[in-house]
Amino acid sequence: MRDQHKTALIVGAQGVIGGNLARHLETLDDWAIIGLSRRGGVSTGKIRHISVDLLDPGDVARKASDLTTVTHIFYAAYQDRPTWAELVEPNLAMLVNVVTAVERVAPGLEHVSLMQGYKVYGAHLGPFKTPAREDEDNHMPPEFNMDQQAFLQTRQQGKSWTWSALRPSVVIGTATGNPMNLAMVIGLYASMSKERGLPLRFPGKPGAYDTLLEMTDAGLLARATVWAATNPQCANQAFNIANGDLFRWNEMWPKIGRFFEMETAAPLPMSLKVVMADKAGLWQQMKEKYGLADHPYEAVSSWAFGDAVFGWNYDFFADGTKARRLGFHGYVQSDEMFLSVFRKMREQRIIP
Repeated sequence: MRDQHKTALIVGAQGVIGGNLARHLETLDDWAIIGLSRRGGVSTGKIRHISVDLLDPGDVARKASDLTTVTHIFYAAYQDRPTWAELVEPNLAMLVNVVTAVERVAPGLEHVSLMQGYKVYGAHLGPFKTPAREDEDNHMPPEFNMDQQAFLQTRQQGKSWTWSALRPSVVIGTATGNPMNLAMVIGLYASMSKERGLPLRFPGKPGAYDTLLEMTDAGLLARATVWAATNPQCANQAFNIANGDLFRWNEMWPKIGRFFEMETAAPLPMSLKVVMADKAGLWQQMKEKYGLADHPYEAVSSWAFGDAVFGWNYDFFADGTKARRLGFHGYVQSDEMFLSVFRKMREQRIIP
């Protein structure tokens, strides 16, 4: 008999990952959903939103005091900081605060799902071993993903709940106000280039146009996350999750150009954080001209993240066969994923 009493606590429910996870769980008939985030949200249907300061253990404890029915924690929160070392303390503290508070009040807790990424493999530092596998040796810290997993491994000892860690590549989906949203970077960059009468130029480092990489669709990741959290054979393990195909920007970029009805031109290395810093006025003009949703420029522009991704002039992919061996066979075609997200951005009046 299927368990009809599962309660998901999504930590970071307003981000690309958490938001898509919530939407997926809403389609299932055996889940109640609670979303924790700094911004909170409007509680509708099956989901109840709670605004909380995850860095304040007292606030977390107060807001979690009535979360007695939680069976699954899905942790996808993130605090950005200027340096790798500065990322560790806040991002570890938030996870510790949540697990501590929920453990105290939810006797039926079954699973804690942790969202990670290829930083575990040192992918952000430079060329790394590909395809990366879940059993790779750790690299020299600081790296908060490793600290978070170490915390869960230690905390889980002797407990009835289990954990899993999901390791996606760059996650593609729609959400504003997210510091790591590549779809927003490309959609905004293309739209503003077109508005200025410019061709669509790849702005990455020399060599990045031709390297091999993969992405992770947010909907696919949501399905994989629930799968790993509810199947006993996945307990206390990490899983690489990506679309299942590989691509090079030199093939993907012209397809994106055709979607926006733009000519593409030769790549030109440039820092989007620098060249797009003065474009808030252009964005305001475009909002008025095309009747776009009134999102502030800083909420839709993730230029520093775009610079990071377009700076990968080395292969960037992992081995996803472990999840397939254990039963997850989801697949998304990456070119269609990008175009689908751009269509949704137009439907939501984020871009013209």
